[in-house]
Amino acid sequence: MSRRGVDFIGVGVGALIVDDAGRLFLAQRGPQAKNERGLWEFPGGSVEFGERLADALRREMREEFGIEVEVLELLDVVDHILPEEGQHWVSPTFLCRVRSGEPAIREPGKCSAIGWFAPEDVPAQLSLVSRENLAHYLARGEKATPPPGGGVHTRAEPGEKTDPPLDESIWNS
Repeated sequence: MSRRGVDFIGVGVGALIVDDAGRLFLAQRGPQAKNERGLWEFPGGSVEFGERLADALRREMREEFGIEVEVLELLDVVDHILPEEGQHWVSPTFLCRVRSGEPAIREPGKCSAIGWFAPEDVPAQLSLVSRENLAHYLARGEKATPPPGGGVHTRAEPGEKTDPPLDESIWNS
């Protein structure tokens, strides 16, 4: 059986979740995580075949932390190449807000701890991708906290509520 990120390049979507106080949500990778065990990260997970990025992100946040997130805008796309672990991932990360729920660890093998951190208090032991995500987030300066109402457009089933359309100006920044 082929393994994502090992036998072929995998896609792992991430969420840089910001609360109203400007704090960032991080999770510490557990002993059964696919890679970078013990490091802190902006959480996320693998995209399944046929799944849209924003849908995968919402699914992962629901499964791993019991929260519903609003996907606001694309922050960056990072090459996540781990030669020592024999893995290669492409990792788009989105700015998000918690829409409902209180984060809790639902998969303790994959996640050892969670917390909210001011940007200047983020743990130093960050995953490769999360270090790059944090640098890109901080470089945004006053634009760091996304405005309410931004979102990613996904095709909805009849009667299903979706986020507002994506602000395409992000592709030109």
